Amino acid sequence: MIADNPGALLERVRKLLAKAEAEGVTPAEAEALTAKAAELMARYGIDRALLAAAKPQTDRPASRIVDVDNPWSQIKAHLLGGLASAIRCACVQLPRTDTGTGTRIHVFGYASDLERAEILYTSLLIQMAHGLVAVEVPAMARSPRAYRRSWLLGFTSAVVARVQAAEQRAAATATHEPVTGKSTALVLADRALVVRRQCEQAYPVTRKMRLTYTGSGYRDGYSEGQRADVGSARVKGTANRALTR
Repeated sequence: MIADNPGALLERVRKLLAKAEAEGVTPAEAEALTAKAAELMARYGIDRALLAAAKPQTDRPASRIVDVDNPWSQIKAHLLGGLASAIRCACVQLPRTDTGTGTRIHVFGYASDLERAEILYTSLLIQMAHGLVAVEVPAMARSPRAYRRSWLLGFTSAVVARVQAAEQRAAATATHEPVTGKSTALVLADRALVVRRQCEQAYPVTRKMRLTYTGSGYRDGYSEGQRADVGSARVKGTANRALTR
């Protein structure tokens, strides 16, 4: 049966990450705790989806507009889009109509998945910024900016791949009983279809965007992204409002 309070999994995520960040924890222990946190985050998404299949009022389709500021707004938007896609949301990049700079993204998804997107995106933005500050541009790099840009794209690719893998494992290993006669796979497929139609209704004509890089930092950024915390719910300051503007 599905628990009526799957949000308890998020509380477990917070506790695991608090332990991982505590003084005296070894790198191996912190890595294990972080991996467990990512697993629980994915399970939370499955639980909310299955609960909503039985009780639709618990999780409804919604959307939010996110203003992504410079610097590196296109890469931040790429990160948000990748995370959104991994957790069954959809994103459309909008033209800016004001005099400001940066990027505006319209995110569609079920409320619980938008919540997860906010937690992951805001946390990973902070981790990505910290990693970029710490990285040393190799002396052989032709352009420090190109190296940093490729590092950011490598980091983004790694963390999105990890979130996708966690989501796939959670869906494949779900042990809950079928809800209203539907399997977990069918419930998730139905939700993805609802989100896609919601997005297409709002924006009938769109085109795909592709980011390329010329720097040599992609591999270093990817390695850092493989170590990033993909389950953090302990974000502070204004960053945790990134999806509620």
